[in-house]
Amino acid sequence: MDRLATLELFTRIVERGSFRAAAASLGVSRPVATAAIKALEQRLGARLLQRTTRHVRPTAEGEAYYRRCLAILADLEAAERDVNGAVAGVVRVDVAGRLARGLLLPALPAFLARHPALTVYLGEGERFVDLVREGVDCVVRAGPLADSDMIARQLGVMEEITCASPAYLAAHGVPRSPDDLAGHSMIGFVSSRTGHPLPLEFAVAGQMVEVALPARLLVNGAESSAAAARLGLGLMQAPRHGLAGDLAAGALVEVLAEYRPAPTPVALLYPSNRQLSARVRVFADWLVAILAPALAAG
Repeated sequence: MDRLATLELFTRIVERGSFRAAAASLGVSRPVATAAIKALEQRLGARLLQRTTRHVRPTAEGEAYYRRCLAILADLEAAERDVNGAVAGVVRVDVAGRLARGLLLPALPAFLARHPALTVYLGEGERFVDLVREGVDCVVRAGPLADSDMIARQLGVMEEITCASPAYLAAHGVPRSPDDLAGHSMIGFVSSRTGHPLPLEFAVAGQMVEVALPARLLVNGAESSAAAARLGLGLMQAPRHGLAGDLAAGALVEVLAEYRPAPTPVALLYPSNRQLSARVRVFADWLVAILAPALAAG
């Protein structure tokens, strides 16, 4: 393995915390990766990685070397782009499914046509993602952001509504205010952060009031939540943009419009502990240009 490939291997081992995962991501065997790092440590005369039975962590020397490696690899990518004018490689991004299908995918062909040497790995999810350990370059997430070492670029907000199917409302009545919710049930959307269903939220006299209704069904995906609401399994709260088709077709009906929840902020997140590569920077700038106007337009 040449020196440049060894640098990339070393950075991935640090980020994934695993020889096996790093080797697999580069398409080499674990013995080859182990031999390359052993030769690197011998050449430098320093131990770079602390190995345990469960994790691999950098030593103090390894941490310093890791940061230098990131800068070298980023500079090399920038130099190649300056020569041939193109960005190349794979950008791994994770986006909530409705945003991915509704806003990103329609615009993606034009982006890929402008960057023919770039490949986008688009993951759909709403769970918490450890960007560094899982090798994801950036994520788009909706909701309040927890304290972290991620850099966040705010993209806008999504208007939230409360809705249910006509059959559900015929059976349980149409609530006119949050005080009318006794006897109603909700579709429990389980938070990936807490593992518990989120309560419904309503704006009452300038204050946000949470109401936890009984839930016979718990889900952790937006598509399942919407499907359950169409089947009459309870009230749900979700961004309006993802339900536009259901609302227009009459499959879902908005209720309590005067008490809508607070809009949900949407942000692009990426690690703060590493220099953005050219391919990630190009993709992130494009993503902001696509999502920010769309969110502003509702």
